[in-house]
Amino acid sequence: MLVGFKWFHAHMVQVGRKIDLVYGGGSVGLMGLISRTVHDGGCHVLGVIPTALIPHEISGETVGEVKTVADMHERKAEMARQADAFIALPGGYGTMEELLEMITWSQLGIHEKPVGLLNVDGYYNSLLALFDKGVEEGFIKPTARHIVVSAPTAKELIERMEEYAPTHDCVAPRQSWEVEQLGYCSTASKHC
Repeated sequence: MLVGFKWFHAHMVQVGRKIDLVYGGGSVGLMGLISRTVHDGGCHVLGVIPTALIPHEISGETVGEVKTVADMHERKAEMARQADAFIALPGGYGTMEELLEMITWSQLGIHEKPVGLLNVDGYYNSLLALFDKGVEEGFIKPTARHIVVSAPTAKELIERMEEYAPTHDCVAPRQSWEVEQLGYCSTASKHC
Protein backbone atom coordinates (compact mmCIF):
# COMPACT_ATOMS: atom_id res chain seq x y z
CA MET A 1 0.00 0.00 0.00
CA LEU A 2 1.53 3.28 -1.06
CA VAL A 3 0.49 6.11 1.19
CA GLY A 4 0.54 9.60 -0.28
CA PHE A 5 3.04 12.20 0.88
CA LYS A 6 0.33 14.49 2.30
CA TRP A 7 -1.05 11.67 4.45
CA PHE A 8 2.40 10.62 5.61
CA HIS A 9 3.57 14.17 6.35
CA ALA A 10 0.38 14.84 8.34
CA HIS A 11 1.01 11.76 10.49
CA MET A 12 4.66 12.65 11.11
CA VAL A 13 3.71 16.20 12.09
CA GLN A 14 1.21 14.70 14.56
CA VAL A 15 4.00 12.77 16.27
CA GLY A 16 5.66 16.07 17.11
CA ARG A 17 9.15 14.75 17.83
CA LYS A 18 12.31 13.72 16.07
CA ILE A 19 12.77 9.98 15.71
CA ASP A 20 15.72 8.31 14.00
CA LEU A 21 15.01 5.60 11.43
CA VAL A 22 16.47 2.12 10.92
CA TYR A 23 14.91 0.50 7.87
CA GLY A 24 15.48 -1.87 4.96
CA GLY A 25 17.51 0.59 2.89
CA GLY A 26 15.30 1.05 -0.17
CA SER A 27 14.84 4.40 -1.88
CA VAL A 28 11.60 3.57 -3.72
CA GLY A 29 7.97 3.45 -2.60
CA LEU A 30 6.73 4.14 0.90
CA MET A 31 10.04 3.45 2.63
CA GLY A 32 11.86 5.77 0.21
CA LEU A 33 9.36 8.49 1.08
CA ILE A 34 9.72 7.85 4.80
CA SER A 35 13.52 7.80 4.72
CA ARG A 36 13.66 11.11 2.81
CA THR A 37 11.14 12.74 5.16
CA VAL A 38 12.98 11.58 8.30
CA HIS A 39 16.35 12.65 6.87
CA ASP A 40 15.01 16.03 5.69
CA GLY A 41 13.63 16.51 9.20
CA GLY A 42 17.17 16.34 10.61
CA CYS A 43 17.11 12.82 12.01
CA HIS A 44 19.58 9.98 11.45
CA VAL A 45 18.61 7.40 8.83
CA LEU A 46 20.24 3.97 8.64
CA GLY A 47 19.27 1.72 5.75
CA VAL A 48 20.35 -1.93 5.86
CA ILE A 49 20.16 -3.72 2.53
CA PRO A 50 21.40 -7.04 1.14
CA THR A 51 23.64 -6.72 -1.90
CA ALA A 52 21.19 -8.72 -4.04
CA LEU A 53 18.39 -6.20 -3.45
CA ILE A 54 20.33 -3.05 -4.32
CA PRO A 55 19.30 -3.04 -8.01
CA HIS A 56 15.64 -3.66 -7.07
CA GLU A 57 15.14 -1.37 -4.06
CA ILE A 58 17.47 1.54 -4.71
CA SER A 59 16.83 3.93 -7.56
CA GLY A 60 18.64 7.20 -7.61
CA GLU A 61 20.27 8.77 -4.61
CA THR A 62 20.09 7.18 -1.16
CA VAL A 63 19.66 9.21 2.02
CA GLY A 64 21.50 8.90 5.28
CA GLU A 65 23.74 5.97 6.02
CA VAL A 66 23.40 2.76 3.99
CA LYS A 67 24.93 -0.48 5.24
CA THR A 68 25.22 -3.33 2.76
CA VAL A 69 24.94 -6.86 4.18
CA ALA A 70 25.22 -10.37 2.73
CA ASP A 71 21.63 -11.62 3.08
CA MET A 72 18.17 -11.14 4.60
CA HIS A 73 19.09 -12.84 7.88
CA GLU A 74 21.97 -10.44 8.40
CA ARG A 75 19.73 -7.53 7.41
CA LYS A 76 17.10 -8.36 10.03
CA ALA A 77 19.69 -9.04 12.72
CA GLU A 78 21.43 -5.72 12.06
CA MET A 79 18.16 -3.81 11.99
CA ALA A 80 17.12 -5.46 15.27
CA ARG A 81 20.45 -4.56 16.88
CA GLN A 82 20.21 -0.93 15.80
CA ALA A 83 16.50 -0.29 16.50
CA ASP A 84 14.89 0.71 19.80
CA ALA A 85 11.46 -0.45 18.59
CA PHE A 86 9.77 -1.93 15.53
CA ILE A 87 6.89 -0.42 13.56
CA ALA A 88 5.11 -2.10 10.66
CA LEU A 89 3.27 0.12 8.24
CA PRO A 90 0.80 -1.36 5.78
CA GLY A 91 2.79 -3.69 3.56
CA GLY A 92 3.07 -7.06 1.89
CA TYR A 93 4.69 -10.42 2.60
CA GLY A 94 8.09 -8.98 3.49
CA THR A 95 6.54 -6.64 6.04
CA MET A 96 4.47 -9.48 7.51
CA GLU A 97 7.47 -11.80 7.74
CA GLU A 98 9.62 -9.20 9.49
CA LEU A 99 6.76 -8.25 11.82
CA LEU A 100 6.08 -11.85 12.83
CA GLU A 101 9.78 -12.50 13.41
CA MET A 102 10.06 -9.52 15.78
CA ILE A 103 6.93 -10.68 17.64
CA THR A 104 8.41 -14.19 17.89
CA TRP A 105 11.77 -12.85 19.09
CA SER A 106 9.96 -10.96 21.83
CA GLN A 107 7.99 -14.06 22.83
CA LEU A 108 11.22 -16.08 22.91
CA GLY A 109 13.01 -13.50 25.04
CA ILE A 110 15.53 -12.35 22.43
CA HIS A 111 14.42 -8.71 22.82
CA GLU A 112 12.03 -6.64 24.93
CA LYS A 113 11.45 -3.85 22.44
CA PRO A 114 7.96 -2.65 21.50
CA VAL A 115 6.46 -4.02 18.29
CA GLY A 116 3.91 -1.68 16.73
CA LEU A 117 1.39 -1.83 13.91
CA LEU A 118 0.32 1.41 12.26
CA ASN A 119 -3.20 0.22 11.49
CA VAL A 120 -4.09 2.76 8.79
CA ASP A 121 -7.76 2.53 7.78
CA GLY A 122 -8.00 -0.84 9.55
CA TYR A 123 -5.39 -2.43 7.26
CA TYR A 124 -4.26 -4.82 10.02
CA ASN A 125 -7.71 -5.55 11.52
CA SER A 126 -7.78 -9.06 10.04
CA LEU A 127 -4.30 -9.84 11.31
CA LEU A 128 -5.17 -8.58 14.80
CA ALA A 129 -8.35 -10.70 14.70
CA LEU A 130 -6.18 -13.70 13.75
CA PHE A 131 -3.99 -13.06 16.80
CA ASP A 132 -7.13 -12.87 18.97
CA LYS A 133 -8.34 -16.15 17.46
CA GLY A 134 -4.95 -17.67 18.30
CA VAL A 135 -5.51 -16.68 21.94
CA GLU A 136 -9.08 -18.01 21.88
CA GLU A 137 -7.91 -21.36 20.47
CA GLY A 138 -5.00 -21.63 22.92
CA PHE A 139 -2.15 -21.18 20.44
CA ILE A 140 -1.09 -17.76 21.78
CA LYS A 141 -0.88 -17.03 25.50
CA PRO A 142 -3.08 -14.09 26.50
CA THR A 143 -0.11 -12.18 27.90
CA ALA A 144 1.86 -12.76 24.68
CA ARG A 145 -1.00 -11.19 22.69
CA HIS A 146 0.05 -7.87 24.25
CA ILE A 147 3.45 -8.00 22.55
CA VAL A 148 1.81 -6.23 19.60
CA VAL A 149 0.84 -2.58 20.05
CA SER A 150 -1.46 -1.08 17.41
CA ALA A 151 -3.06 2.26 16.67
CA PRO A 152 -4.67 4.02 13.71
CA THR A 153 -2.41 7.10 13.85
CA ALA A 154 1.34 7.53 14.18
CA LYS A 155 0.97 9.82 17.19
CA GLU A 156 -1.19 7.34 19.09
CA LEU A 157 1.09 4.44 18.14
CA ILE A 158 4.23 6.21 19.38
CA GLU A 159 2.49 7.10 22.65
CA ARG A 160 1.37 3.49 23.20
CA MET A 161 4.81 2.15 22.34
CA GLU A 162 6.44 4.51 24.83
CA GLU A 163 4.18 3.06 27.52
CA TYR A 164 4.93 -0.55 26.51
CA ALA A 165 6.26 -2.90 29.16
CA PRO A 166 6.54 -6.64 28.49
CA THR A 167 4.03 -8.70 30.47
CA HIS A 168 4.51 -12.09 28.81
CA ASP A 169 6.64 -14.97 30.01
CA CYS A 170 9.63 -15.59 27.78
CA VAL A 171 10.03 -19.07 26.35
CA ALA A 172 13.72 -19.20 27.28
CA PRO A 173 15.92 -17.07 29.51
CA ARG A 174 17.52 -14.13 27.74
CA GLN A 175 20.98 -15.50 28.49
CA SER A 176 20.32 -18.67 26.52
CA TRP A 177 20.08 -16.60 23.34
CA GLU A 178 23.46 -14.92 23.90
CA VAL A 179 21.65 -11.66 23.23
CA GLU A 180 24.13 -9.53 25.13
CA GLN A 181 26.81 -10.45 22.62
CA LEU A 182 24.44 -9.76 19.74
CA GLY A 183 23.18 -6.49 21.23
CA TYR A 184 19.46 -7.30 21.08
CA CYS A 185 18.58 -6.33 24.68
CA SER A 186 19.99 -3.89 27.15
CA THR A 187 22.02 -5.53 29.90
CA ALA A 188 19.87 -3.71 32.44
CA SER A 189 16.84 -5.72 31.38
CA LYS A 190 15.46 -7.95 34.10
CA HIS A 191 12.29 -9.28 32.43
CA CYS A 192 13.51 -12.55 30.91
